[in-house]
Amino acid sequence: MIILSVGMPRAGSGWHYNLIHDLMETTGCAEARDIRAQYKLEGILTEVNCNIGVLSLRRLGMVSIPALQGKTFVIKAHSAPTFWAQALIQGGLMKATYIYRDPRDAMLSAHDYGQRVLEKQGRPNAFSHLTNFQKTMDFFVEYVEGWEKWMQVPGVLKARYEDLLQHYDSEAGKLIRFLGVDAGDEKVKAVVEKYRPGGQVQDQQGTHFYKGQVGRFRERYSADEQKILADTFGKYLQGMGYEI
Repeated sequence: MIILSVGMPRAGSGWHYNLIHDLMETTGCAEARDIRAQYKLEGILTEVNCNIGVLSLRRLGMVSIPALQGKTFVIKAHSAPTFWAQALIQGGLMKATYIYRDPRDAMLSAHDYGQRVLEKQGRPNAFSHLTNFQKTMDFFVEYVEGWEKWMQVPGVLKARYEDLLQHYDSEAGKLIRFLGVDAGDEKVKAVVEKYRPGGQVQDQQGTHFYKGQVGRFRERYSADEQKILADTFGKYLQGMGYEI
């Protein structure tokens, strides 16, 4: 089975992926990076967290081969659901989780992270082109629309970054039940503690965790910029449960 961990960029998706990965590892499932090497999927599953990118027929078909051979492994994505992804979910070959965040905080985090890496490391990352407010907002429109599409897919465990941060035990419990792992297993308990907010893996490669503050956009964006965001994302923010 494929376990697909999807998330809005800068919404704790790396943190969520690694929590899911390590919980599934307690069941003896395959390591996604080993699957990537064994089945020569380096061009499909990229980066440290095995990001599949677009959920196309070709890509999903390729990662379905090890799943059909009885392998269970965890991969990551940021993209919107497709017909093919929904077919795999409904067919029982794939389980999916989706995590999102107030897009105003997510876009601020993306901008800051992109510029910080460029300044400190002298090389761009996926967010370094987001050099101003307008570019960053335009970039996130796609992912906010993707949120709406994921909310309509049945059988997907949805989570909010803010809830994972502030109500970690409850959210981890939901994840444990969804994945079908044993909550009483000492290995499972150890994984839950390992990824607790502020814990030992906050700076671990692949978790992409830096500040993670809730509502930081209210301090950084001007009143005019916040008005633009309210006009652009208003209907989505209400559905997500955030104050405009």
